Amino acid sequence: MPAVQQSDLDEGLIRKLAYVAAGDLAPMNAFIGGLAAQEVMKACSGKFMPIMQWLYFDALECLPEDKEALAEDKCLPCQNRYDGQVAVFGSDLQEKLGRQNYLLVGAGAVGCELLKNFAMIGLGCGKSGAVTITDMDIIDKSNLNRQFLFRPRDVTKSKSDTAAAAVRQLNPHIRVMSRQDRVSADTEHIYDDDFFQNLDGVASALDSVDARMYVDRRCVFYRKPLLESGTWGTKGNVQVVIPFLTESYSSSQDPPEKLIPICTLKNFPNAVEHTLQWARDEFEGLFKQPAENVNQYLTDSTFMERTLRLAGSQPLEVLEAVHRSLVLQRPHTWADCVTWACHHWHTQYSSNIQQLLHNFPPDQLTSSGALFWSGPKRCPHPLTFDINNSLHLDYVMSAANLFAQSYGLLGSRNRADVAILLQSVKVPEFTPKCGVKIHVSDQELQNADASVDEDDTCLQELKAMLPNPEMLPGFKMYPVNFEKDDDSNFHMDFIVAAASLRAENYNIPPADRYKSKLVAGKIIPAIATTSAAVVGLVCLELYKVVQGHQQLESYKNSFINLALPFFTFSEPLAVPRHQYNNQEWTLWDRFEVQGLQPNGEEMTLRQFLNYFKREHKLEITMLSQGVAMLYSFFMPATRLKERLDQPITEIVSRVSKRALGQHVRALVLEMCCNNESGEDVEVPYILYTLC
Repeated sequence: MPAVQQSDLDEGLIRKLAYVAAGDLAPMNAFIGGLAAQEVMKACSGKFMPIMQWLYFDALECLPEDKEALAEDKCLPCQNRYDGQVAVFGSDLQEKLGRQNYLLVGAGAVGCELLKNFAMIGLGCGKSGAVTITDMDIIDKSNLNRQFLFRPRDVTKSKSDTAAAAVRQLNPHIRVMSRQDRVSADTEHIYDDDFFQNLDGVASALDSVDARMYVDRRCVFYRKPLLESGTWGTKGNVQVVIPFLTESYSSSQDPPEKLIPICTLKNFPNAVEHTLQWARDEFEGLFKQPAENVNQYLTDSTFMERTLRLAGSQPLEVLEAVHRSLVLQRPHTWADCVTWACHHWHTQYSSNIQQLLHNFPPDQLTSSGALFWSGPKRCPHPLTFDINNSLHLDYVMSAANLFAQSYGLLGSRNRADVAILLQSVKVPEFTPKCGVKIHVSDQELQNADASVDEDDTCLQELKAMLPNPEMLPGFKMYPVNFEKDDDSNFHMDFIVAAASLRAENYNIPPADRYKSKLVAGKIIPAIATTSAAVVGLVCLELYKVVQGHQQLESYKNSFINLALPFFTFSEPLAVPRHQYNNQEWTLWDRFEVQGLQPNGEEMTLRQFLNYFKREHKLEITMLSQGVAMLYSFFMPATRLKERLDQPITEIVSRVSKRALGQHVRALVLEMCCNNESGEDVEVPYILYTLC
């Protein structure tokens, strides 16, 4: 190998490395430590591909963009826990970190690692700084192998409270506040304007795409930086969102997950994942959706109109479910719930299977002469109910209790009493039905659904059989929302029993409770090594955000897979730019309109329309707030005349049929409009302020 010549050396790089050599950064330690720990596990287990070459990693872009910003006297030791960090970035950044006010959403595997690193680097540790962490979950035993702020004694305690208490032990100076509120549209009175405007940034540690997108929208609205990250086993990613500089998290999306075909779930499962998803759908279809439909039928005067507008066979299915819940299957006692559960067991695990075999006998041949029940199609067999079979009794116990909960009835945990009740239950003998169509493929199902012509007479008869809501004053049902982590609520008991029985029907090896919880609860597998590495990368980006880096190339989105191993870093995508009337705008821009005029009166719709025509040369053709249409050019003249001289907030309240809360200081309005040439142009949204 030829000797390296002095002229080949990058003097600037060597100088930087020399300056920071005395440093010690917790995020860098977390990233390298996560990689090293995964390599140790590979050596011990022989699983995954080890790193077979030199691995070089630096984060020199974290240093100040202004090369003259750091002076030697700013990097001298202060004899405290942050000296290693001060040696790299200087004391000014350390003080700035202490003043930061951050929201951390989620206290799971990534959330715990983030909070630990925040404490290590001093984020929110100054007098005017703070970290708010929120998570509505409680600690489950299965969390302990990857969420290292929790201990066995913490099981059943609040995740956010426990995590906050743990990091106070790591760094007593951190000012951390814990909450148990989901960050969602329902809690905007908690995470309101004042709350977000006081933040310096948000870190997301969520396991739901919908929740991530909501948090992203709030950050865009309040123009706050967002540090987005996630893991899936050995895979991890980091995305940094900077106001006016990068696109947002919601600007691009991964392709949708590949779904299990409906016909496979309904009639032809061949893997335990299919039976678990079937059981999860059963839960929703038995204990949640019917209760929600009944409550809407009883309280919403537009329910019937909306239902009849649904496509295909949906109107009939919804009305049949309401009729079953209110008339055919409504229980009045615990014994009724046990009877229902027993009958449903026979329907799903015996009668439906016998009907399937009636349509497609075991020796059925296809048009090509091959056996129908071959390849991925496993030939099922019906089960016989046995009161002494613990799995059969598990199903009845859990189903009966959940059914009782949905009607507000008191259940029971006494298995002996349930066994006695089951002895008196009479189950009709199964008789095959003629004319039952069972679809073999999803394409066949879609074609059948598209061609269905709902019998209006049947719908009208069903409507006539439904009880008048006025005849059920005060009655309501209680939808059961699936919660995987509470072992006393019968939710996982039902999923495990239902999926295991379904697996037995098709001779599929069943899953244990742990795997059932993973699949049915859609739990993202997390391991500590990936969480540590990903959070290390997040906090390296945090250094840049706090310093206020303005160059797009300073930031790095990260994608890693410790198993391969694979590491890639890229600049975030720049925010897309649009134009109207030669005015450039991005998703971070908006029209800001002050709703209150100098005389103290609120702007009317007429004044609002004239304002945009005068100030922005835009003619509004449609104006909406959420799903409420406030104005459109095709609106009937009488309604338009009525609204033109009404204040905007009054129109919003009347159209949406809801009063605006006291916490609402602004409205987000959207509009379609034409420019001076009469062409339709895309424009930002409107922030209509009320104070």
